[in-house]
Amino acid sequence: MHYLETISPDFINFILVTLMSLLIGLEQRHRHMEDLPETLYGTDRTYTFTGILGFVLYVISPDNLFPFVAGGFAIVVFLGIFYWKRIITQNRYGITSMIVLLITYCLGPLLYIKPLWLTILLVTTILIFIELKSQFKTLTGLFDNNEFITLAKFMIIAGIILPMLPDKIISAEIPISPYKIWLAVVVISGISYLSYLIQKFILPSKGLVITGILGGMYSSTATTLVLARKSKNTEAPGLISSSIILATGMMFIRVLILAFIFNAKLGEVLMVPILSLMALTMVVAWIVNKTGEKTEEKVVHKANDRNPLEFKTALLFAALFVIFALVTRFVLDRFGVKGLDLLSLIVGVTDIDPFLLSMFTGKYDILLTAMAHATLIAVTSNNLIKLGYALFFGSKNLWKPLITGFAIIIAASVLFIIF
Repeated sequence: MHYLETISPDFINFILVTLMSLLIGLEQRHRHMEDLPETLYGTDRTYTFTGILGFVLYVISPDNLFPFVAGGFAIVVFLGIFYWKRIITQNRYGITSMIVLLITYCLGPLLYIKPLWLTILLVTTILIFIELKSQFKTLTGLFDNNEFITLAKFMIIAGIILPMLPDKIISAEIPISPYKIWLAVVVISGISYLSYLIQKFILPSKGLVITGILGGMYSSTATTLVLARKSKNTEAPGLISSSIILATGMMFIRVLILAFIFNAKLGEVLMVPILSLMALTMVVAWIVNKTGEKTEEKVVHKANDRNPLEFKTALLFAALFVIFALVTRFVLDRFGVKGLDLLSLIVGVTDIDPFLLSMFTGKYDILLTAMAHATLIAVTSNNLIKLGYALFFGSKNLWKPLITGFAIIIAASVLFIIF
């Protein structure tokens, strides 16, 4: 150990620069293995020597950096000449390899100025992004005309509007700040958008089960309707029923995540019942799927490409959030906790997220156990209405597995509510 401490840092950095530069150069050789030699300005040795050159020019004058800057300028000039000649003789315009060479030239100073992990992260990122070129082309083909507009919308919602809002309570009747209201919009929109991206770009056409899982993270009610309607054109009652039940299981996870984000203490109170119900739901879904026909495993379902992130949806959610905050305050003032339980039962027939978030974020003078009780009533009521939707819009083949599965889940929920 004492011997290692006597090794010069310059020696260690030189070895690291050489190895990292060589690694980048070997990757370039692998990438351009099929290209003609005259189309390249170098690969493994060129990148290695470029990294060493950057290291040497920085070490000899680390204070004013003049040699390092001059060396970089010389490399840029040579690359510019090569690029110009290549355009004329070969009609090729790519500059990715040139940019990678310039980054390699900067590895030496980076090792001295920044922590080692940053340099390793940089090299790793270069290697990954170069190797993912074909995957990026495939991914780009999945984009439609509105994909980047949608991303811009989310950036506006999360990065521009949210920081501008004040974090002061609106009034005694609405004990929530504009910032908290819009933060709820951002969180719900983020979950919806992430589920949409995974479903479209990572797991497209991977089956009804994936639709149930990812759709449940966005809206278990909407997913139930979509899958129930599909059951009329697909002979897979067990698979569709289990996917609908999985969507409900993901709804439990979403509720718990929202509770921890906006009211961590309430999340702790809800953890045991919600996780228990989620686990039970997963077991029920597995049993329902196992009892289905074996041929159902071949059924797949292409994800709906409709993007859930819309300004109108966000504004509607914010409006419902405020309305439920007003109603919750009114009910608590007039009828107390019993009134809140009744309200929770009623809102189960709608989207429960605005109500739950208004309760999670509001500064109401009620016990956490009362809030947890109301939450369980709301999700149970919502599960009951989802069962009704599935039976009404779905095939009659769904009736037996869904009634059995939801009866178990709802019965367990009622036990948690009572005890």
